[in-house]
Amino acid sequence: MSAALQPNPSDTLPEPSFPPGLQNAFLFSGFNALSFQIVLGSPMVLYAKTLGASATVLGIIAGMMPLLVIFQIPAANYIHRVGFKRFVYAGWGTRVIFIFAMALVPLTRPFLESQNRLALILMLLFCFNLSRGISSCAWLPWITLLVPPTLRGKYLSRDAAVQNSCSFVTFLVAAVCLAGETRPWQFAILFAFSAFMGAISLSFLKRIPDAEMPEEIRGSNTQVPWLAMIAHPPFKRLLVEVFGYSVAYGGMTAFTVAFLRSECGMSESTILLVTSVSFLGGLSSLWFLGSRLDRLGSKPVLTFSFAAWCMVLAGWIFLAGRLWPVTLPILLSLQFLMGLLAALVQMSNTRFAMAVIPAMGRNHFFAIYSVFNNVTLGLAPVAWGLMIDAVGARAPVWLGLSWNRFTIFFAAAGLAYLITMALARRLHEPEAAGMEELLRELLIASPQRFLVRFWPRG
Repeated sequence: MSAALQPNPSDTLPEPSFPPGLQNAFLFSGFNALSFQIVLGSPMVLYAKTLGASATVLGIIAGMMPLLVIFQIPAANYIHRVGFKRFVYAGWGTRVIFIFAMALVPLTRPFLESQNRLALILMLLFCFNLSRGISSCAWLPWITLLVPPTLRGKYLSRDAAVQNSCSFVTFLVAAVCLAGETRPWQFAILFAFSAFMGAISLSFLKRIPDAEMPEEIRGSNTQVPWLAMIAHPPFKRLLVEVFGYSVAYGGMTAFTVAFLRSECGMSESTILLVTSVSFLGGLSSLWFLGSRLDRLGSKPVLTFSFAAWCMVLAGWIFLAGRLWPVTLPILLSLQFLMGLLAALVQMSNTRFAMAVIPAMGRNHFFAIYSVFNNVTLGLAPVAWGLMIDAVGARAPVWLGLSWNRFTIFFAAAGLAYLITMALARRLHEPEAAGMEELLRELLIASPQRFLVRFWPRG
């Protein structure tokens, strides 16, 4: 009788919640997106095109940021000496300085040739990405310690929604700024906007609560067993899947922009408006998954996303092969799906890494994960760019398609996604739901809740 009257311990436990001050992380993420999408996204690709950059150079620009993340490996040894917040803040503050320098490059047109301006912007991008690559190794361990395990999927989905909504605004600003026949001063204003947004983001970064460095990390002086960490079975399978995705996705943004500019003859402002729809797709990931990611797991979401990516690449193949006409509805649909699927894959991979990476050696595990992911993302665009330049103007017709350089690129990327889908099925996640439950949740349960909410009550 007395046992029956005793309260259930699960009823007295408080619901897990985000720590106080974590809202500053979302504000930092938003203003950071207003900044980096200009110097690392389509606006920078378009500026490089005005300077005569080839596909190989565009691949270098697209791959530079992820490639320089390799410096996370040596930098991870110093996080415990500096602290999470100070480490990230120093790197982000340094890179803002280089954005201000980029804003001056378009103004050097009266006395610098286009090749010299391109070389200068490449040098500044290298310095920008180097400072980011070093400091970013502290971000994921910091957030992993701050966010409770049961809320990590919720945090990642909200963060993705904030980033994509602000990125959408950024591209609208860029489209307005580059309207008409572009002049160098328009790019200078755009880069200056990026620099000021980056400076504002630092004020919110400083307000994020710091995390206490675990004692075993603070006091450890042992040599890091890198090979043993890579061979950790669940982590190793994640690295292989991430490698496949990075090969498939690397250069996708840069070369879709190049296709629209060189093959379709679109203006800079039109391209930015079209590509901005991808961020609406990323924003919709909050509705698509929301808190479901914590319940369903990462594995079914990854499998679904890679299968959908294959269908999206089929659409680009039909456009590049001139089987479909290049119309605005088709382009907007493909861009929307690309943004949605990219957000789903990034959230799922990050959540899976948070789940399988052990507490001991967490800083170094995350450094390996980020480097493995980003180095592949950095090398893939360069390889794709070399392939596109090697194909050149050849365009034989086969199966009713014109197999030009972009048709071959999209087909090869689609094959890479198909292989990655098989790799995702090998991930070890015992608590993950099956594909049937994911499809039932998305296609049946969610629409029913929507109808119940808005069905008139008599």
